[in-house]
Amino acid sequence: MKDTTPRPTNAELEILTVLWSVGPATVREVYDVIRRRRAAAQYSTTLKFMQIMAEKGLVRRDESERAHVYSAANSREWTQRQLAGDLLERAFSGSAKALLVGALSARRTSRTELAAIRKLLDEYEKGQK
Repeated sequence: MKDTTPRPTNAELEILTVLWSVGPATVREVYDVIRRRRAAAQYSTTLKFMQIMAEKGLVRRDESERAHVYSAANSREWTQRQLAGDLLERAFSGSAKALLVGALSARRTSRTELAAIRKLLDEYEKGQK
């Protein structure tokens, strides 16, 4: 069964990143984190985005207190898999090889990270047998 949760926009992904980092939070708490990262953020914009995200099913809203508390509806890992799968299909015609080559050529990769990728590929290959 295909999941129907929409792909988050860049602004929504920024809010989700805050929620994944700090856990359930009010709009004010999310806004304060974003504002520290970039001065252009507005409280009312953050509020509107989070309301829309609740309607889309990207976040859950606990309305039991006066200040509503929001939490990510899905884990960071689940969302990353969804985004990677979407990117794989849309930009790389389903080719994992092309995706990996594109990712590795986009910026310099450390030896440590390359070793971790090799280890993951070895583990993945063992699991396929």
